[in-house]
Amino acid sequence: MPNEPYRTKVTGWGRYPVVEGWEYKSEDLEAVTTAASLSRGLGRSYGDSSLPARTDLPVVTTTLANRLLSFDAATGVLRCEAGVSLFDLNRVFLRRGWFVPVSPGTQFVTVGGMVASDVHGKNHHVDGSFGEHVRSLKLRVADGRMLECSDSSQRELFLATLGGMGLTGHILEVEFLMKRVASPWIWGESQRISDLDAMVAGLNEAAHQWPMTVGWVDCLARGANLGRGLLMKGRWAEPVEAPEAPPPLKRRFRVPFEFPQIALCRPSMKAFNLAYYWKHFQPVRRGIVHPDAFFYPLDMLDDWNLIYGKRGFTQYQCVLPKADDNRPARRFLERFVSSGGMGFLCVIKDCGAEGRGMLSFPRPGISIALDFPIHARHTPKLVDQLNELVIAEGGRIYLTKDTFTRAEHFRAMEPRLEAFNAVRRRWDPEARIRSAQSVRLMGDPT
Repeated sequence: MPNEPYRTKVTGWGRYPVVEGWEYKSEDLEAVTTAASLSRGLGRSYGDSSLPARTDLPVVTTTLANRLLSFDAATGVLRCEAGVSLFDLNRVFLRRGWFVPVSPGTQFVTVGGMVASDVHGKNHHVDGSFGEHVRSLKLRVADGRMLECSDSSQRELFLATLGGMGLTGHILEVEFLMKRVASPWIWGESQRISDLDAMVAGLNEAAHQWPMTVGWVDCLARGANLGRGLLMKGRWAEPVEAPEAPPPLKRRFRVPFEFPQIALCRPSMKAFNLAYYWKHFQPVRRGIVHPDAFFYPLDMLDDWNLIYGKRGFTQYQCVLPKADDNRPARRFLERFVSSGGMGFLCVIKDCGAEGRGMLSFPRPGISIALDFPIHARHTPKLVDQLNELVIAEGGRIYLTKDTFTRAEHFRAMEPRLEAFNAVRRRWDPEARIRSAQSVRLMGDPT
């Protein structure tokens, strides 16, 4: 493909905002990143973090730069180009007994995106974020140089890149440790939970027994039912527990059109949440689970973001410090519901130690993620209210999901921002590499 940008609509997974911009799409990242203002992968960040700061500034899509460069089966060290997708890694390695050390909730994400977001998964309380397993990176920094950075070389730049939202340089190659797994199947247990206190207690108890845990919460339930949901736990199945054949490719279905706005009313969402909760008619289920069903349930529905209609949607994800009385999480859910929030999806996870990335999201506490449709007047006010609560509780938000946070709120919840910006300025004093999100939150010029 020619190394020339083309005009296209650029957006994130939330489908808001949408801009008419210029995009490179080439397998030769070393060539095209000299003129691009930002690298983006499969566009699975929800808001404006992979959008250009200005419509005439081109971005580069890395998905054609997707070669596996080397793999050491004795140590599990893999080196690949930034555009390799997690889907392709799973297809190549899982049946051979290897899996990525940390997986987000979708496999349609690039390895470069996993670094830029320092993704976390159901095993954060055990294995931390993806950046904890990255050994080295090849970057093109703003002045055009290509550098290898790691804990022992350009360490400050390396740590700023882990979770740095692609703002420290164009990620070209990634070297990280894969994880040996006993079988390609999951042994899972799921449990119906009656309320928030039981959900948090269940997560805490499961953290000592299970390497992977996550909860789905009915975010529209109130009163004594607040926080009810399903608690899911998993581990890699032992060979004697697992089927002999590897997991088959799951059939995926496609959402054929944008849903009308009338489908996004509170009654329909309450009905969905109630049905999802009670379809788990057994109090506890145990057994073998397909890895796609365990890690990526939403991936079974292609273009599921169309369900939120033409206005698009956003996800609000925060991490709140733990408390013996669960008050921070309770106050958060009560604020969301009382402020008019409504959504199909609310996920709660247990977070372990803070990562080494300068802006890595997780920290010890409870992570809550909520998807909800965008309403031009209401949504910014709702995000303001949630941010004010998160700041008061001593928490923070996940930049990969953010669309509406104001700069003053982000600064109040992120004391590490000044140190991160200092590293960026040393390597990129003119802010050549920037995004619409960095303009909104970090004061970058348009």
